[in-house]
Amino acid sequence: MEDVEGPGSRAGLLETVSGRTLGKGGLIALLALAACSTPASDASAPRTIEEAQINQPTGSRPSNPTADMCRAGELQWLVGKPKTDIPVPVDVVNRRVTCTTCPVTEDYSPTRLNIFFNEQTEIVEQVRCG
Repeated sequence: MEDVEGPGSRAGLLETVSGRTLGKGGLIALLALAACSTPASDASAPRTIEEAQINQPTGSRPSNPTADMCRAGELQWLVGKPKTDIPVPVDVVNRRVTCTTCPVTEDYSPTRLNIFFNEQTEIVEQVRCG
């Protein structure tokens, strides 16, 4: 098969493919497919459990349930107290106060502080992250 520019020229494969076989539309499709391919990577999967715990996906539960990212330990004194004793937070975005039977979203945020109280007695029953 002769090159686009003649038998003596050294036209590139891309020029030959776009000029002879695929045309402009075929070239665009070829480039789109090439862009979708996954490049070979030298990066390997995490080698240790510690690396896997550090590189967790966003929104996943921490592998160490005792991790106190929301600082729930500081407010454990609220358990057994009336909900009126709950201090007004400085950061209202990362705190949720709700009854134990009330519907809440199921998304997990390790930095959100959840304070659950009994709806009938209005006594705090749980203080935890989530």
